[in-house]
Amino acid sequence: MKKALFIASCLAALLMCSAGVVSAATERLSPETAQCLTCHEEMPGVVRQWEDSAHWSAGVGCYECHQANAGDADAVDHYGFTVAVIVSPRDCAQCHPNESAEQEGSHHAKAGDILNTKDGLLGQTIGGEPAVAVGCRQCHGSIVKVNADGTLDPATWPNTGIGRVNPDGSKGTCSACHTRHRFSKEQARQPETCGKCHLGPDHPQKEVYEESKHGILYRAFKDELNMDQPKWIAGQDYFDAPTCATCHMSATPNQDVTHDVGTRLSWNLRAPISKRTADWEQKLADMQDVCVACHGTPFIEGFYLQLDAFVGFYNNKFAIPAKEIRELLMEEGVLTKRDFDDKIDWIYWELWHHEGRRARHGAAMSGPDYAWWHGIYDVAKAFYTHLLPEAKEACEKAGKPELYEQIVAKYIDGRPEHQWYTKGFDPKQLEEIKKYYQERYQQDVK
Repeated sequence: MKKALFIASCLAALLMCSAGVVSAATERLSPETAQCLTCHEEMPGVVRQWEDSAHWSAGVGCYECHQANAGDADAVDHYGFTVAVIVSPRDCAQCHPNESAEQEGSHHAKAGDILNTKDGLLGQTIGGEPAVAVGCRQCHGSIVKVNADGTLDPATWPNTGIGRVNPDGSKGTCSACHTRHRFSKEQARQPETCGKCHLGPDHPQKEVYEESKHGILYRAFKDELNMDQPKWIAGQDYFDAPTCATCHMSATPNQDVTHDVGTRLSWNLRAPISKRTADWEQKLADMQDVCVACHGTPFIEGFYLQLDAFVGFYNNKFAIPAKEIRELLMEEGVLTKRDFDDKIDWIYWELWHHEGRRARHGAAMSGPDYAWWHGIYDVAKAFYTHLLPEAKEACEKAGKPELYEQIVAKYIDGRPEHQWYTKGFDPKQLEEIKKYYQERYQQDVK
């Protein structure tokens, strides 16, 4: 816990600002912070960033954020001061209680839990500890360990993962988005901030955004978005383009800003098979409330009808059959029930964890290339040219070729959308496609 003196001094400083009292911030700094600066001036980047921050203007300095009690797990004696290196969300909550509570209750704060799933198995076993330290945990967060002398274990620190478990037991880190030592709203509102974690083969939200009209407009009109405005409401403070923060966090005329990034997500697009989130109707309404700043109701309703249809199509055509085929092979003893020891385990993993996520996020964020070429095309390729042939080979090796015949009968020949795989393209459909191209492009298709 921080000292009561800090809370009082913080509130007093903020009240002075709100009352319009104009005085040099240096005159309001505590003696402790002033003493910090006598040494830390030799870290000019840190000091200059802080001097350009709202904290500086409010008289909140080094000591106010870093002071600690002697009994704190990570407390150290630093030239006569008891301080902690890590400023946790619980520390920030002394001046920002609502923001901290929302963040700690969000999916972001639980990001570290993924390290106990198959993602963690891949990183820690198939990869290795050094890769996990500089890869997985830098986004998902480490469990910060404290050495006997109060210093932080370098195996778990430095780390600004959004789901970091801090020595005081709090989860997350505000500086994952509001980077030190400016802690800028303007910086946190830019899509590049989210791109530290939300990019790559399994969750390319930043790349999808850049492909979308939203990302195109952002690049064209970035300088006109007024990201330094206090409320930053679309349709009032800016008009040209949304960023990640606009849709997932920022205020609207009808909603306050939120630090719980899941409050407007009506689908879980991360899971092997997508399902609606809890209270999805309200979450959908809240997201659509963001959309109305720039789009009419028919446009919004049409977009979500397309998205819902796409997610259902992904689930039913590929995700559910792929899951059931793999489970059947394990039940029949063709595959082991261990993870990643059979080739089909890897095929299935990438089908939903990589290609399937890309497809769903592409559809949800208006990225057509990710919905199709980097998405469903890759899903279909994995399903038809990797998963099914591997299932056939595994059945034959196990002396159970009839099992594969059962799979084909149920999941391929028994499903109209898959019958082309064994029976060829539907001649009637091919004729319809030819006719379409003749009418649209005035050319014959051979």
